[in-house]
Amino acid sequence: MPVPSIDPFHALSISALAHELAAQGRSIIHMEFGQPSTGAPRAALERARHVLATDPMGYWESQPLKERIALHYHETYGVSLQPAQVILTCGASPALVLALMTSFVPGARVAMARPGYVAYRNVVRALHMTPVEIPCGEEERFQLGVRAIAALDPAPEGLILASPANPTGTIVPADEMQAIADLCRARGICVISDEIYHGLSFGARARSILEYDPDALVVNSFSKYFSMAPWRLGWLVVPPAKIEAARARMGNLFLPPAALSQHAALAAFDCRDELDGHMKTYRRNRDLLLRALPEMGLRHIAPPDGAFYIYADIRHLTDDSMTFCRRLLLDTGVTTAPGVDFDPVDGKHFIRFSFAVATDLIEEAIRRMVPWFRQQADLTSGGIPV
Repeated sequence: MPVPSIDPFHALSISALAHELAAQGRSIIHMEFGQPSTGAPRAALERARHVLATDPMGYWESQPLKERIALHYHETYGVSLQPAQVILTCGASPALVLALMTSFVPGARVAMARPGYVAYRNVVRALHMTPVEIPCGEEERFQLGVRAIAALDPAPEGLILASPANPTGTIVPADEMQAIADLCRARGICVISDEIYHGLSFGARARSILEYDPDALVVNSFSKYFSMAPWRLGWLVVPPAKIEAARARMGNLFLPPAALSQHAALAAFDCRDELDGHMKTYRRNRDLLLRALPEMGLRHIAPPDGAFYIYADIRHLTDDSMTFCRRLLLDTGVTTAPGVDFDPVDGKHFIRFSFAVATDLIEEAIRRMVPWFRQQADLTSGGIPV
């Protein structure tokens, strides 16, 4: 069997160029990654300092942290979990690998939305499985729906669901989530739900698939809501029947995550006021960008229900989002993600803005981008489309 071919993560090369420019003295605003600029909460840092000074640490899986995560599902979603169902991982990426390897064999067909997070299709391919990408356009709010899943023939073995989604920030409504769970149960489709952006909603909260399907697998992380991306700590929730298989793969492929991160994460659960305060920043940033986008000629976007992204249609300006993002960076110092990362078919017409940075940086980015986008419109069509 040949080694699978997977696509690069193009935003990484854009980011590398941005760092090169910064090293040369350029002023760079990083809006290419979904990486909170706020850092870990204070109590988590204090706990980490104490542990560093008093505990040599070692390979360890925190039972108190697993219990606290299980309690979180009860408090937030009304779902009862055994702590043993929580598998701690070195971030959400290993959790996704574990979920796929625990549930499917090589050759399995796994459905997902297009656009969607770049790693979904590439990890599926790397594991010798087949991604089945479902096109989701503006009419579908760039999000999976039950009708599109029902139309798949034959039914895939698996489905990756993301709500809020990356790159769009769209949320699956509760009734649609219930319908998707019912359909997948009836068709024998195993659901993996990426819930890494839970806690980051601008209206109604995102619902967990576990509220509707106790046999689903859930990927989550401390990187987004908890603002702990560099700590590389995530988790996978598995149904009881898959605990042994998931734990065996975690132990052999990855070993437990860093002990220091686990200590800090347990303390982070008691920092809700501080963490919820970050949402005020994201909301301000979102509102600023939504007001500025029409001035930039960007009127077709995904509705940012949650997360901290805006996925914008730039087809009136280019059919090469990678080159476009590079020019935007070189001319303005603002770094964005090309849509080809998220959609290999139509992503050439889109870019993604992350507004997880400080508000003053959003304001400065807007000051730089508004005249630049107007200039691009003048060069391509004689003016900003109305």
